[in-house]
Amino acid sequence: MKLSKAMIFAAGFGTRLEHLVANTPKPLIKVGGKPLIDHALDIVDDAGVKECVVNLHYHAEKLADHLQRRANVTLLHECPDILETGGGLLNATKVLGMNPIFTMNSDTVWRGTNPLLQLAEHWHSDQMDALLLLVVPDSVSGAEGKRGDFVLNDAGSTRRVASKDADGLTFTGAQIIHTACLKMINKRVFSLNEIWDQLIVQNRLSAIVYNGEIGDAGTITGLKACEAMLA
Repeated sequence: MKLSKAMIFAAGFGTRLEHLVANTPKPLIKVGGKPLIDHALDIVDDAGVKECVVNLHYHAEKLADHLQRRANVTLLHECPDILETGGGLLNATKVLGMNPIFTMNSDTVWRGTNPLLQLAEHWHSDQMDALLLLVVPDSVSGAEGKRGDFVLNDAGSTRRVASKDADGLTFTGAQIIHTACLKMINKRVFSLNEIWDQLIVQNRLSAIVYNGEIGDAGTITGLKACEAMLA
């Protein structure tokens, strides 16, 4: 299915990057000589997305200045408070509408197949309301030792990792979600985790495994690992 709209989450404080974000928003931290937000937007552009929303909060003016020349990007400043992922996406529907759209984080570095194109190949709106892109935890550069988030069933549906599970798969930060799902939560500030939990109950949350590699640039150790991965 051809999807033409996306949202990149870029409003967070990036506190795990410590001194590096004292005067710089995390999406402007460079990896491989390029700001993280530009890595994400390259993925979006390569996937043929025509309209992209980026949310802003911490050092919003610096990120806005960096992005002002991108004609296909709409900036939404979350003020005075961050709306979290669910609230941020709900706020973005005033631009993106109630459609299936891509979402992705701004602190993930990718090597391999365009993750959005891989998601689009497996999107079936009659079978799912959200499709998550997962990866084996040990293959995430900069996130060693992290336990997986989800278990993928044979039929393609997914559920949370339980204590009885030997292992699980890690969410990469990329997904397709139908924004109409956001109506299930009657809040202004909320996490997409609340949406996913309801979709699991309804058997409308699906997932696939990414066929490339990713790096988690959310920590100083992760940044170094991402540099090594790109090199």
